[in-house]
Amino acid sequence: MTPGHILLALCVMLIWGVNFAVAKVTVAELPPLFVNAIRFAFVAAILLPFVRIPRNKLKDIFILATIMAPFHFGLMFVGLTGTDAAAAAIAMQLSVPFAALMASFYFHDKLGARRTIGMIIAFTGVVVLAGEPRMDGELFLLGMVVLSAAMWGVGNIQIKRIGDINPFALSAGMAMFAAPELLVLSLLLEQGQMHAVRTADWTAWGGVIYMVVLVAIVSYAIWYHLLKTYAVNQVVPFSLLGPVFGVAAGILILGEAATWQKLVGGAITIAGVAMITLYRPPAPPCVPLADPKQAAQKD
Repeated sequence: MTPGHILLALCVMLIWGVNFAVAKVTVAELPPLFVNAIRFAFVAAILLPFVRIPRNKLKDIFILATIMAPFHFGLMFVGLTGTDAAAAAIAMQLSVPFAALMASFYFHDKLGARRTIGMIIAFTGVVVLAGEPRMDGELFLLGMVVLSAAMWGVGNIQIKRIGDINPFALSAGMAMFAAPELLVLSLLLEQGQMHAVRTADWTAWGGVIYMVVLVAIVSYAIWYHLLKTYAVNQVVPFSLLGPVFGVAAGILILGEAATWQKLVGGAITIAGVAMITLYRPPAPPCVPLADPKQAAQKD
């Protein structure tokens, strides 16, 4: 990769990592389901005029939105109301082993011993994180973040079923369905939305703009470009830096405590995820081709 593209990959990881701190600040001012409804409404309004969504994929995109909107983004943001941004950034790394498990179940992808051990290590890291004294009253909300990571794995299965589609058309279509779904859930499960809109300060609205422009549009545009330009195994390992930036953002921006459980649990989780992400299946044995002259002599 060129130095410029390496810098772009690092910028994407920085955007994704800082997003946990930004989301934490935002849900302190706006109800979590409601802020996600606003976020997806803005994404749909920005992207829909510029993309064409294939009609034959609308049903599958609706299913994806129904999986991701309430069960991935919704649970993650609700979990962030009582979980440290750094802890959430670490726990969300479990989306990698969950995705591998889902692929093994649905598509019969072979896990192998190395990836299985990596999964065990990754989950062990989150268990260490959960043992932090400050998490005693927050384990339920941390569990919601872990469940959110699991639903990311389910969402990946649905994305694979959708097949070839412009990524921005996919984002626009999902946002088109996700916004009303989340709004209905917010009206049913939350309260004080209008009061929150009137009283939210600039940090909350700045967080919404950050999530819409930098996360949903700019970072994914860069990421998709890198994936098209280089081999997946050159690009994906950069994702291991996401929780590093997430933990740093929680500590430096929000003043969260840098406990040993958080640092050790994070390091263990990242190590396990690295074993899964960097795994390369062994190449099939090379069978030498028969010598044409010998084959002719046998004939």
